[in-house]
Amino acid sequence: MPRDRANARRALGDREMMPATVGRDLCLWVVKPGSLQRDDSGEILEARSTVTLIESGPTHILVDSGLAGEEKAILSGLDKIGIVPEDIQILVNTHQHSDHTGNNHLFTSARWLHGADLDGLGIAPGVRIAATPGHTMDSISVVCHSSIRSVIAGDALPTMDNFLKDLPPRIHVDRRLAMESLHRIANMADLVVPGHDHPFSIPERNYVTLEGLGRAVHAEGSRRGRM
Repeated sequence: MPRDRANARRALGDREMMPATVGRDLCLWVVKPGSLQRDDSGEILEARSTVTLIESGPTHILVDSGLAGEEKAILSGLDKIGIVPEDIQILVNTHQHSDHTGNNHLFTSARWLHGADLDGLGIAPGVRIAATPGHTMDSISVVCHSSIRSVIAGDALPTMDNFLKDLPPRIHVDRRLAMESLHRIANMADLVVPGHDHPFSIPERNYVTLEGLGRAVHAEGSRRGRM
């Protein structure tokens, strides 16, 4: 990763715990940013998924639950927002790899959603499921429709570099479908919360803090109308 982008990621710090107010009754929080560790050849050594909270009015939706052993980080992140596991009503897993499902057991009160057969399903006001296969055949993303179109992409778009370099996820079962899903996300989104990286802006082609994005919504309203 180029040094300027690596520095931008490090500079996000605790500001990422601030929400993006992406609509009148719709907020996003990154509970825990994802990460990838690679060897010198680019092979993945360790993967830890992003964990994202969506607040749609009174409904609390968690997207992915991280890797087993990350319970403390996830509970701490939720606590900073003022949420306990029992407050989560819906748990969405973008796919069934263990780095995205490792702490599902914390959310026993939640309705569990996964699988590409949910394509188009509205799960809360302004929030729907989109099938985004390629990384796995059952991969899904969560789309938030409001002033800023936001997509919690899972591994259909795992890092900002995949977007900037127009590359599929390193691990995929169908390259053509993976690229179609990546392009679908890029064409519909203003903001992407990727599966293993920090949130980034599609039009700005750079990382953003959700706090700053929230201010931008109120200052500018909708910047684009892409579908």
